[in-house]
Amino acid sequence: MNFGRLITIVKKEFIHIIRDKASLGMAIMMPILFIFLFGYAVNTDVDHIKMAVMDMDHTIQSRELISKFKTSNYFEPTIYVQNIEELESLIDKGEVRGGIIIPSGFLKQIKKGKSAQIQFIIDGTDPTIAKTALQSGMMLTQKYSLEINNKHLEKNGLNNKSNSTIDIRTRVWYNPNLESTKFTIPGLIGLILQNVTVMLTAFSLVREKEMGTLELLIVTPIKSVELILGKMIPYIFIGAIDFLIALFFGTYWFNVSIEGSILLLMILGFGFVICSLAIGMFISTVAQNQAQAMQMTLFFILPSVLLSGFVFPIEAMPKVIQIGGNFIPLTYFLKILRGIILKGVGIHYLWKEVMVLSIVGILLLVVASVRFNKKLD
Repeated sequence: MNFGRLITIVKKEFIHIIRDKASLGMAIMMPILFIFLFGYAVNTDVDHIKMAVMDMDHTIQSRELISKFKTSNYFEPTIYVQNIEELESLIDKGEVRGGIIIPSGFLKQIKKGKSAQIQFIIDGTDPTIAKTALQSGMMLTQKYSLEINNKHLEKNGLNNKSNSTIDIRTRVWYNPNLESTKFTIPGLIGLILQNVTVMLTAFSLVREKEMGTLELLIVTPIKSVELILGKMIPYIFIGAIDFLIALFFGTYWFNVSIEGSILLLMILGFGFVICSLAIGMFISTVAQNQAQAMQMTLFFILPSVLLSGFVFPIEAMPKVIQIGGNFIPLTYFLKILRGIILKGVGIHYLWKEVMVLSIVGILLLVVASVRFNKKLD
């Protein structure tokens, strides 16, 4: 082995690496970014679960029980409702994860030394949050029940024992058995659809550039928008087929029934295909070669797995990380998938998510068209 030639090759490769500033920057930034993302996002300890309250007793004891939930780190019972329809609407929209219902006569039952019932409703679409909420709710009510009995003993003495208890009746909506597959399968459909479609289009323009066929496109009268759309349309059909395949096997093979409108799900799914393809096309206009396109694709896909709520509850993440998740289209599509498949909700509950995905898709297509000016760099 000639060490002189070896050192020459090493020097040459270092020069190539330094000149490829995009790849070098990603190589340095990716481990820093991912250690912080994984460190903060990979967290199953859920707290500050948003809850609605329906207090029909309006007594000191009912307010005291609600304050017990407030002062704990587990719940945020800040929204008050007047009926079960309001509570159901809030859960369907995803604004709360459950509700505490205190019936009228709550205080009277306690004074009589009898069992006072309350109802605890929880959204079971995310089993991790539901299990934490159920365990914490049971613990808080049992503790409050002991406090009531102790106060009764202090006031009336040992000879006049009280059997006052708070009987918490739990109900889990949408996923009563807290099956993890009902949470993961809809999310997996969205994740697969995003990853496949983004990767399909991320290499389309850079492949033309590396093969030398981009020059042929440059001398034609084709406009940038026409080129971008022309390259996307075949992948729209492929992405639509991929969505139907993932939806079929995800729901029928794994026994996850679709509670809502299949037609609405397919329409919104095809819309997300276009949004994901727009992301891939944008990456294709930025990357200089296929290696950079692959790096950028991974740079986008990995955070979307963590921050979208696919595996880890968004509520368990710090606020800054949650804000970052709001910039990921998959976050909104997962709400659509789980809303239609598990809850059976309609478009009137999902219009915000649909609007965000539409704006992102259109904006990225415009930016990709502007970036591609039909000329070589």
